[in-house]
Amino acid sequence: MLLAILLLVSPARAQDAFTAALPGLAGGFGQIAEAVEKLGASADPRALPLLQALQEGRLLKREDGTLLLQTDAGTSEVPTGRPAEAGDAEAVRVNNRVRGALRGALGSLQILSTNPEERLKAAEDVFRSRSAQNIAPLEAALARETIPAIRAQLELSLAASRLASPDNAVRLQGINALAEVTDQNARALLLETKAQAPDLARQIDGAVAKIEGRLKVRQMVETFFQGLSLGSVLLLAALGLAVTFGVMGVINMAHGEMVMLGAYATYMVQEALSGTALAPFALPLAIPAAFLLAAAVGAVLERGLIRYLYGRPLETLLMTFGVGMILQQAVRLIFGAQNREVVSPAWMQGTLTLGGLSLTANRVWIIVFGLLVLGLVVAAIRYTRFGLEMRAVVQNRRIAATMGIRTGRVDALTFAFGSGIAGMAGVALSQIDNVSPNLGTGYIIDSFMVVVFGGVGSLAGTLVGALTLGVLNKVMEPYAGAVLAKVVVLVGIMLFIQRRPRGMFALKGRAAEA
Repeated sequence: MLLAILLLVSPARAQDAFTAALPGLAGGFGQIAEAVEKLGASADPRALPLLQALQEGRLLKREDGTLLLQTDAGTSEVPTGRPAEAGDAEAVRVNNRVRGALRGALGSLQILSTNPEERLKAAEDVFRSRSAQNIAPLEAALARETIPAIRAQLELSLAASRLASPDNAVRLQGINALAEVTDQNARALLLETKAQAPDLARQIDGAVAKIEGRLKVRQMVETFFQGLSLGSVLLLAALGLAVTFGVMGVINMAHGEMVMLGAYATYMVQEALSGTALAPFALPLAIPAAFLLAAAVGAVLERGLIRYLYGRPLETLLMTFGVGMILQQAVRLIFGAQNREVVSPAWMQGTLTLGGLSLTANRVWIIVFGLLVLGLVVAAIRYTRFGLEMRAVVQNRRIAATMGIRTGRVDALTFAFGSGIAGMAGVALSQIDNVSPNLGTGYIIDSFMVVVFGGVGSLAGTLVGALTLGVLNKVMEPYAGAVLAKVVVLVGIMLFIQRRPRGMFALKGRAAEA
């Protein structure tokens, strides 16, 4: 619509610009590029199909310079529109310079489209072309645009186009506008312009310094988010261990396999509900399924083996290590050694944009899930009879038994509860990691580090320890690399434990006395 208004305001000028640019399309590559730029700035509605034809190889030329346009309806002359035979006409060829000019010209004509996606793409194309001839169309488009994301891109494209102007006053407008943008492309564009306009070097340096300052802040926030994301994964993996190891004093080397069982439970629920009306709810339904499966395996393990080994940590370690290997091999026999695919629901895919920050949606949901699971665990321990009995047994087993508490039953339920939590961790990990028999192996050492660092048996310590280790890892990775960062964290924990053997939040009771 705005193209039509522009034509009504100055029809003769638009028509003249369109007609005057046509002969250049029959010339050499340099002439074609100049003609394309003029057509993009002409605001003539006939320019869009003509440039699209040039881009797609449907614009032909004869030896005498006559241009022909090929469409589904046939071939016609440009600009008269009279039907014509292609005959010996050949396609107008393009090179990289012409392609770059085409992107900008098409963008300047399409930024007035009624389709928001087309407008956004057109604005991005105009930014890449950076031609001063795009200034007027961009200003017109910006005046009518209401969608914030498209307006932001139009403002960026307008600032970039102003940098291409020969007028320093216009260039300065572009520099000032880009100084308020937190974007690597804006920084690179300003540095490129600095070589072309040395008299504006001081202003450009100031603008670049502002951008770099905001980019550093953004990088810090993104690093903190990545650390929280890793910390939430460690929290989920370590919560169950904080119960089985921290509360019961059992070194359960099969804890990683409980996580793996939860991931495979997620896969089985997805397969069972595939093609049914409940398929969109597969992931939420997998949470209780994973908890029950892992809890059942944990209860059998405690009643069948672990209860005979209380007070013998070395034997418990070796036995659970063997059980973990058995569980891995059993999964390989049932499901095969290859990875299994768990499809994330639509609401967990893509990225979330908050204030210019791009956050991965599945990581955000895992952080939320980790905090919810922690809240449920705290509520179960504090406000249920099972939690009361667990705390009584931890504080003093003999007195709890004299009060009528069945300590053996509490041990079995506690181990099953910790294993079930590990199963729920597997549901979350299935969204960001490969579901394979080795899934839990990579998290068992980190889980023990979290529990020991935070304080054996302390849920508050598990939370603080997981988030602290996650953030520290991500802060150090850019400088030391992923492997060396883990080594540094491990050494730091060892030194910390030398000073505080019971961790940050020491637990009182049986686990502390053992």
